[in-house]
Order: sequence, then C-alpha cells, then structure tokens
Amino acid sequence: MKERARILVVGGGYVGMYTALRLQRKLRQELKRGDVEITVVTPDPYMTYQPFLPEAAAGSISPRHVVVPLRRVLDRCRVVIGEATSIDHAKRTVSVTTLATEEEGTGPDQLPYDELVLAPGSVARTLPIPGLAEFAIGFKTVEEAIGLRNHVIEQMDIASSTRDPAIRDAALTFVFVGGGYAGVEALGELEDMARYASRYYHNVKPDDMKWILVEASDRILPEVGEEMGKYTVTQLRRRNIDVRLRTRLDSCTDRVAVLSDGARFPTRTVVWTAGVKPHPILAATDLPLNERGRLKCTPELTVEGTTHAWAAGDAAAVPDVTASAPGTETAPNAQHAVRQARVLGDNIAHSLRGVPLETYSHKYVGSVASLGLHKGVAYVYGRRLKGYPAWFMHRVYHLSRVPTFNRKARVLAEWTLSGLFKREIVSLGSLEHPRAEFELAAGGKPPQDHPKGSS
Repeated sequence: MKERARILVVGGGYVGMYTALRLQRKLRQELKRGDVEITVVTPDPYMTYQPFLPEAAAGSISPRHVVVPLRRVLDRCRVVIGEATSIDHAKRTVSVTTLATEEEGTGPDQLPYDELVLAPGSVARTLPIPGLAEFAIGFKTVEEAIGLRNHVIEQMDIASSTRDPAIRDAALTFVFVGGGYAGVEALGELEDMARYASRYYHNVKPDDMKWILVEASDRILPEVGEEMGKYTVTQLRRRNIDVRLRTRLDSCTDRVAVLSDGARFPTRTVVWTAGVKPHPILAATDLPLNERGRLKCTPELTVEGTTHAWAAGDAAAVPDVTASAPGTETAPNAQHAVRQARVLGDNIAHSLRGVPLETYSHKYVGSVASLGLHKGVAYVYGRRLKGYPAWFMHRVYHLSRVPTFNRKARVLAEWTLSGLFKREIVSLGSLEHPRAEFELAAGGKPPQDHPKGSS
C-alpha cells in the first residue's frame, strides 16, 4: 500500500462485525505496521445473533449468549459506540453522535475516512396504524425479546390474580402481526413456553389463552416454500393458534386489536414483526439509492458510480449473479449477509493492494425455522423436513453460524442443561425499571404503571 488507509465501518451487525473481523485477518501485517486503521461505529457494543431471539424469549438461551461483544472480537479495531447521523462521501466524513455528545455540547463528531463500509442494517417497517406506536412491541433486538418474555409471564400473573373476566381475557390474548421468520418463530416459542408455564398456575390453563397470527398475504414463511408454509399453518392451528391470512391490523387503540376482517380482540399484547426497511442513515448520504431506499451496489459490493464506498446486507441492493432473471437482487437475510461480509473484507484488502476484486456469488440453499421445542420446518437443497428433524437441523445450522467458539460452547451447554432440567418461568420485568424500588424507599412516588413490572 502506498499510503495509510483509514477504513470506517458504519454498523456492528452481521456485515459490520464480520467485515471488520475479516479485515483484521487479511490486513494483519498492515495493522501491525500502522498502515491501516479500522474504526467501527455502532449504537451497541455487541452484535446480536437474531435467529436466537425466539429461543432467548422462550428462556432456552441466556440473553448474554445471543450477543457477541465487539470489543473482544474486534481487538485490533477502534470501536466507537455512537450513531452515524449523516455521511458526506464527497468530503469523506461521517457525523457521529456518541454517548458523550450531549454533555460535551460541541455537536456531533466528524470522523474522516478513506474507505467507507456501510452496514447499518435495517429497522422495523411500521405503518400509520392507530395505537401501534403506543401499545405494540417489536421483536428485533435482544432487549425486545427479553422484554416480551417478561411481559407474557406478567400477563399470566395478571390473569391469575384478577377477578375481572374482561381484564383476564385481555391479558391472555396475544396478537402477533407478520408471518415471516420473526413472527412465526417468536409466536411458536412463546406459546410453547406459556403452555409449559401454565402448569404452575392453579387457575390458568393452555386453553384459556388466545394466540393470534395476522398475515396480510395468503401464506406464511414464504422462504420455506408453499408446501411447508401450508404445513406450518396446519400445525399452528392444531395448537389452537388462530392463523388469519389475507388479514391486516387496522387499529390497536385502547388495547383492542381491530382486524381488517372485522374481528376485535381486547388484548394487552400486540407484537409487530411485519417486515423491515433500510436504516434511515442511508437517506442522509450523498450515495445513490434505489426505489426501495437501499444502496445501489455492484456484484463486487462497491456502491455503484462511486469509489471508496462499499456496502452489503440489508442496506445494499446487490445483484444476484446466480439468478436467471435479470435485475434480481440478493435477499436481505443472514445467509447472504455473512457471505457478503467475507467477500467485502477480501475486496477492500484487494483494493488497497491493487489486486482485482472478486464477484459475490451465492445460490440460495434454503431455510429452516423453529416452531417451538422439538418442532420445526425446513427446505434445504430442495428437500423438505418437518417436525423434530427440521427442529434439530435448525439448531445445528445456527449453532454452526453463531460467531466465536466461546458463544458456540455456551449455547450448546445451555441446550444440554435445558434438556436435563425444567424450564425457567420467572419474569424479571423489574429489570426494566431498576430504580423503582429505591425511589419508593427514598420517599419518591412510584411509577403509575406497574412500578416493578414490564408492562
């Protein structure tokens, strides 16, 4: 390399972490000599392995083992905990607000760079539905997954202790909106957990609970194929889960879920998993975007029409060179993100060394999904699996994909122990209000809504 290169990675998710990890390995000698500097800007000091969120919500995996600490893994990178607010690629600078920005009062930091990697991921795609922002719960972060677990168990506590049938009915009604991976797996795992937990309540039975899945299209889990999607609907309905296809959520104000088919469900739980959209930072750049707000990219993972800008994952519209139809883009999922990050890291190293770039090419091999303990569906290399074999494949596949040997060992140990001992069904909702008890003891007023609960 002719001069010192400053590489800035925006985002610490799949693509951000794996790209920085790849660069650490590929540019090891350059990092030692000080010829290269790698900076990772991320709002969280960890990477979340999202396929494990449903199992974390069900209590099968500890939340600490669903995340990977970036500072430990990226030990040769500079990790900045902050939010990128705008990018001026013409000037090669990124505006970043950190945890100290407000206290310093000097405005956002301006981080210069020579090579930019945009991997901010995606955010939940919401709609202007009345009551959604006030009452719904997301399912994209580990905090939301654990919060939802606490909330479900707390609703069972409310139902067990109230004498009001209306409050009891609302507490035991759980509405999930979105029939993709997040919605189906979260519903399957939590229903399984709640069914198990009900044996410890003297007046709450599995049949007392209503679980409702709302999907706007005519099928769920499209990634596993039409046949497996129909099988999943059948299995969920056998568990008394109300699956409503071609149905939308019209309103959830006043804790009443109103559906497009006219049904009304008083409920204290609405879980929103109806898709994602590109991160807002992309709109605050001078880089080219497509009609869906994703970065236009080349098969080499460079941003189209620019130099020294790279992207992959949910934020990037990457051409699928393996597809027969022209204009096809790779799906924004973890299967592509991890592989794109590997090619992206290699190509940045190639670019700095003057070596020709590689083309990203990966043919989609299939998908696996869990529907609860010992239940699942899979469509892999054209083969369909269901029940225990699919569930086992789901665990094996994701255990092989979760980063670092440390996390693999901890997750495997937890699965082994969970097979030997009973499930934990404790709600730790007070974690979300840790100062409530002390404020009350110090003479303050307790919060109006559940001072120790998660609601």
